[in-house]
Amino acid sequence: MTDESTPRIGWIGAGRMGAAMAARLLAAGYDVAVYNRTRAKAEALEPLGASVVDSPVELADRDVVHTMVSTAADLRAVLTGPGGLLTGDVVPPVVVDSTTADVTQGDELRALAAERGVRLLAAPVSGNAKVIDAGRLTMVTSGPREVHDAVLPQLEAIARAVTYVGDGERARLVKICHNLFLGVVTQSMAEITVLAEKGGIARHDFLAFLNDSVMGSTFTRYKTPAFVNLDLTPTFTAVLLRKDFDLGLAAGRRLDAPMPVAALVHQLVGAAVAEGRTTEDFAVLLELQARAAGLELVPEDAQVTEGLVPAQEG
Repeated sequence: MTDESTPRIGWIGAGRMGAAMAARLLAAGYDVAVYNRTRAKAEALEPLGASVVDSPVELADRDVVHTMVSTAADLRAVLTGPGGLLTGDVVPPVVVDSTTADVTQGDELRALAAERGVRLLAAPVSGNAKVIDAGRLTMVTSGPREVHDAVLPQLEAIARAVTYVGDGERARLVKICHNLFLGVVTQSMAEITVLAEKGGIARHDFLAFLNDSVMGSTFTRYKTPAFVNLDLTPTFTAVLLRKDFDLGLAAGRRLDAPMPVAALVHQLVGAAVAEGRTTEDFAVLLELQARAAGLELVPEDAQVTEGLVPAQEG
């Protein structure tokens, strides 16, 4: 139950990720009011105790407002566009933003918030809705240390681990590096899985070995059902992954850090988008790799697990 000392939370963005994150706050007993451009998605949180508003500015009287939208342009719109969070006479003292954005974009948005006296904490995450439901989301933050410390109980209600990496927009760069690795690992996993299958080895057998080896990881286990049974229900699309590669390669140019492997994977992700594979999971990279190898994939209908054992609470 909430009391007078518990912050009143505003939440902007109730897509797959945002809704699952807001649900964790509701389960922890926070008073959460939600805005989403498509109202029905926000209304889905009402049975959990959320209230729903019709514009971001209606959240301006909240103690803390969390934002989880797709792009920096979307974030700018909900902050300063018509009915934006920062457009009224009252503004929230703190915004916690989990949007994946470039460092430069983050600097601009931080300055916009500061003009209104709002302190911004960048707080991007690693995981997806299923990872959140299993209590295994992780988060990285940057910005004023005192803001991080103040909202840490909220962040720990959402994520099992929260890493503070310093001031400014450093967390944005950490998240971009993370997603570059995500794409590179997925492409590499696709290549070796196709190689094994062309040699007569079932995908589920090969991936069972890989996942139990020193090379296995939470991610390879999680992606195994998609690779084995070709279920491309999206957790993260190639379009969004391409956007993050665009940001990552731009950061590499800005910092004079060559990334030849990432640059190649960027082209392959772009090829998936160019083919119109825009609404499927980014595991579609497996199908593109198989086609390049002259291999026609079929679902194996094998019983495989995502390996998302719920994290221990408390």
